[in-house]
Amino acid sequence: MNLTHLDERDRPKMVDVSDKTTTSRTAVASGLITMSAGAFNAVINQTAKKGPVLQTAVIAAIMGTKKTSDLIPMCHPLNLSGVHCDIEELPDLPGFRLTVTAKLSGQTGVEMEALTGTSIGLLTIYDMLKAIDKSMVIGPIQLETKSGGKSGDYQRNNPKA
Repeated sequence: MNLTHLDERDRPKMVDVSDKTTTSRTAVASGLITMSAGAFNAVINQTAKKGPVLQTAVIAAIMGTKKTSDLIPMCHPLNLSGVHCDIEELPDLPGFRLTVTAKLSGQTGVEMEALTGTSIGLLTIYDMLKAIDKSMVIGPIQLETKSGGKSGDYQRNNPKA
């Protein structure tokens, strides 16, 4: 079995994508954070002491998406054409769902960027609320859809939690 991130001497390498066709690529990832009612209410009522939690999480998610190749060793630095974040309030959990969409025209996909952005955004929510609730739970974080590239399109079939 040939592993794409190992060379003929089993040394780590980054995959050479120079011969791949440039295509439009999009990936959407989502993740959940559940928390106490007190922490949820601090977000909704904008009383968290560290400032505007959701706005800060969106900025962090965008930054995380852009910095993926600095964090994940074999990811290529990408020229993203767009990053969109959406946060859904889930009072029945209580908690939030963060969805990150990453887009580009390039030779490799943006799944890792969408997943990293989601993770960083959720970790930012945790950081901003940990003084209120250290028992928050992050996850699942998952790829929802991807389009473009050699492997084709992907759509998660599982219903969202």
